[in-house]
Amino acid sequence: MWDTLKNISKNGGGKTRYLKEAGRLHVYHSSEVIGEFGRLYEQQYAVALFNKVRFDIEGGGGPQPQLLHRKVPLENRSIFSGAIFQFLEENKKWRNRFFFVPDTYNINYYDNKTVEYNSNSLCVKAKVGQSPILKCATQFPVILWHPYARHYYFCVATLKEQQKWFAVFQDCVRHTNDGLSEEDKVQTPAFTDAVRLYRQAHGHYGTWEMMCGTPPQILANLVMETLLPEIRELITPRLKGKMQERQRNWMLICDAVYSLVVRQAQAQYEAVVESCEAGRPPLEASIRTDMDQIITSKEHVTNKIKAAVLPKAEKLLKVSIQPYISSILEALMDPTSRGFTEVRDVFFRELVDMSKNTVNDGDKDKVGEHMEKISMLAFHPVKMQSCYEKVEVLSLDGLQQRFDVSSPSVFVQRAQILMREQMDNAVYTFEQILHQSLEGQGSEGLCNTIQRCQDRVLKKFDYDSSTVRKRFFREALLQIFIPYMLKQLTPSVASELPRFQELIFEDFSRFILVENIFEEVVLLSVMKDIMMAVKEAAVQRRHNLYRDSIVMTNSDPNLHLLGDSSTIDWAEEYGSGQAQGEKAADGDETAQRRRRLKQVVSMIQVDGTPVQVNESCLEVPSVGGIPEEEVEDQAASSLKAAPSSDEAGAAEVVSNAGGKSETLAQDGETVQINDSETGKKEKVKD
Repeated sequence: MWDTLKNISKNGGGKTRYLKEAGRLHVYHSSEVIGEFGRLYEQQYAVALFNKVRFDIEGGGGPQPQLLHRKVPLENRSIFSGAIFQFLEENKKWRNRFFFVPDTYNINYYDNKTVEYNSNSLCVKAKVGQSPILKCATQFPVILWHPYARHYYFCVATLKEQQKWFAVFQDCVRHTNDGLSEEDKVQTPAFTDAVRLYRQAHGHYGTWEMMCGTPPQILANLVMETLLPEIRELITPRLKGKMQERQRNWMLICDAVYSLVVRQAQAQYEAVVESCEAGRPPLEASIRTDMDQIITSKEHVTNKIKAAVLPKAEKLLKVSIQPYISSILEALMDPTSRGFTEVRDVFFRELVDMSKNTVNDGDKDKVGEHMEKISMLAFHPVKMQSCYEKVEVLSLDGLQQRFDVSSPSVFVQRAQILMREQMDNAVYTFEQILHQSLEGQGSEGLCNTIQRCQDRVLKKFDYDSSTVRKRFFREALLQIFIPYMLKQLTPSVASELPRFQELIFEDFSRFILVENIFEEVVLLSVMKDIMMAVKEAAVQRRHNLYRDSIVMTNSDPNLHLLGDSSTIDWAEEYGSGQAQGEKAADGDETAQRRRRLKQVVSMIQVDGTPVQVNESCLEVPSVGGIPEEEVEDQAASSLKAAPSSDEAGAAEVVSNAGGKSETLAQDGETVQINDSETGKKEKVKD
């Protein structure tokens, strides 16, 4: 970082005194923010552990999913690989590089296709709605934009290439943004509650677009939310040179500071988690021993807080919440239901195509060939793009400011992740049922077998889709209303809460926090109205939702046993045996692995162009002569008003076709980009 800042200072003619000031600000803000977060995390960890143990003992209700869930979705798979032009900041040239996206969704790039698939990780996000500060070598750029770190500029030769690359990058962004594990019932809720309580303590209620990525990245975003404005005020007046150069230098400074913050957040977060995990066994033993007494004590305190809070909450609910529930629910339901319907249609069309081809070439080899492609349908970003686009029109216009919802992107992203999960569940269930049906069957009646399996899976999909959407609608409404209610009620209630803490036995005080109970009481006050609104909406047939009274019993009692089966290799089991012959002929283990690594999305090859040997990278001639865009005024306003924590909240992929700027992605995501050109990690990235 300091080398970067010193070079900028030297070239710009400024003094180095502000470098120390920037360093002091970084250390101070990081230590202060992460220190306060750590205290909140330790408190919430004990509460989350209690809730988890209680759930394990008492169990939970809810509809039973009908579709199977794949445990290892992308085993022996890669997502995509191909060549694309990338702009290099070092020499201001465009180079053709080979990109490879493995099952981890980390974006790796190389100077040569034959380079080993390993490298160091760089974290990047993207921001839409901004113009690049350079002219592209073609009219089809694709840009990964980060609110705090360096940006990555790419370009391709055709619109078709641009659309495919955009879909691939957007899927990487969407996947890696979902960095909090839902499987961990202690660390994840402890982390999210600690972040939320920290922001609420500083007056920030409502949804937060920068709640994306892994915990250290989210903590870094939390630090940058307050650190960036101060560094901007300190440094930007001292930057010299032309406007484009000042803007580029400012981006490099942000990138350098952000990488330091991420590293510090990583170390401190791991230390906090390690400390909490070390104390978990005795804490859990204490919870199990005193579970009944803790529950009794919590219920006693809850009733006291209800008596103080509910009258105020119900008054607020009647005046400021109930009139808006139906309109917000409708705004959520329409695009989301269209998206899930498109998921069903895409799945159905793939199966119909397979049935048609089976009629013409009715043998198991042809079925295996089609199933090899269908098995990864949920992870095919191009085929899933039409599904994702349906929900991207979601809008909460007129309601965002009232309820402090900075952007609907958090709901769009969540809906898209659920859509992909449901698609994969449907595909995986169809795989298992079809594979079981084909055992011992000849080539006769394959089309009828496929049809029967298809009908069974679609019924299960419709039921699970309804269940998932209704849960999504309830959670989204709570995310919108609860922060608003807390913001309105906290000033009048906060002074009363400390006296309730005195009612809790000291031995149980780690598991019962009055702040958490206050939020639970507020949640319960609005939950009844939300449940009723979703229930009434299910009656409307246009949303294709099942009523709550409809419960689908498990018509396949032994189906869950198939979920424990190993991954089906359709090509090997129903293929011609060519793969086995290739494997035996080549003793190189790495070469065998690459050959076995099947790619979800086909390679991009421009029509009418020869295939490059080994996809080697070439420097584009005359790129050095591409002039910078003359956008002094625009760049000045961009430098002056760099993305704030609300604006810069999220990551998106930018695509600009034919010089016309288009919004093609959603906020809030993280992409991993790996560089194997030199075999070393770039300096300013973490």
